[in-house]
Amino acid sequence: MASRQVTLAEVAKLAGVSLATASRVLNGSTRQVSEELRERVLGTARELGYLPNASAQALARNSSVLVGLVVHDIADPYFSSIAAGVTRIAEHAGLVVVLGTTGRDPRREVELVNTLRAHRARAVVIAGSRTTDRHASQRLAEEITAFTAQGGRVACVSQAKLGADTVVPSNRAGARALARQLAALGHRKFAVLGGPPDLLVARDRVSGFKAGLADAGLALPDANIIGSDFTRDGGYAAVADLIAARTGATCVFVVNDVMAMGAMAALREHGLRVPQDVSVAGFDDIPTLRDLVPALSTVRLPLEDMGERAARLVLDDVADGPRTVRVAGEVVLRASTSSPSGTGLR
Repeated sequence: MASRQVTLAEVAKLAGVSLATASRVLNGSTRQVSEELRERVLGTARELGYLPNASAQALARNSSVLVGLVVHDIADPYFSSIAAGVTRIAEHAGLVVVLGTTGRDPRREVELVNTLRAHRARAVVIAGSRTTDRHASQRLAEEITAFTAQGGRVACVSQAKLGADTVVPSNRAGARALARQLAALGHRKFAVLGGPPDLLVARDRVSGFKAGLADAGLALPDANIIGSDFTRDGGYAAVADLIAARTGATCVFVVNDVMAMGAMAALREHGLRVPQDVSVAGFDDIPTLRDLVPALSTVRLPLEDMGERAARLVLDDVADGPRTVRVAGEVVLRASTSSPSGTGLR
């Protein structure tokens, strides 16, 4: 049988103080209590095994030790790497990270921030691309405004669209640099697995890639851009449409590494070799690429560092904002891309 939880009133009675005084000591109120009374209350609480009420503490301090982390999908190594960076900084500051996942549902994103506001979380980091849905962005921006008005801090890892401090990866510039280097290998016909058309990160990467090809005097026909889910299975499924399109592409750019892993598996199942028949490149440089054969060419983003930077933005004492921290990508060519030697996708 579970033991009964000791109440604050019992602590106050045994310590010989008022309930208000016991609450100020144990719930962290900023109102002053004499050292003698403080020691008496704390000693009594230890003797009785009293467990402070976290919600009461948050109300007394108008904040808690909680830092919320809101991501689209923690199973995606992109988000788990960012989460590792956020957690490292928050735990070093003596705080506790609470994770919420949205499943890419904008309504869930708003609900999570609202719940964290209700629990007086000290800060929230929101990681994940914005979409073309302006209404959804407006609702989230309003919830962020309410959170900050309550004294909380918010930082995002995405596009700077929400009026909050934001760590912005250079998606367009990174994809543009990748396209130039792939063209320099000798490729002239390209296809793109472009992810969802309403996702801004996907749009930015496709736009940047097209600009890089234009720099090399090449064009990317719209018919050579295949949409799909922003997941491993999305990349896998898109290959069937890619092959059916008969693009003649000798190189395929996939807008994230997780999709690229699925695409490479599907290409193998269709009897195509990477890179002998078709080169493949991704974006992000997620940690799981270490086990992929052939090694994937990609644009490296410092994912854990991005999480650390976002956490520092919400935990420092600077009130000016919103601030933008831009993070550059680095093109990394590996074994999945080479000079064209086959006929490509026919």
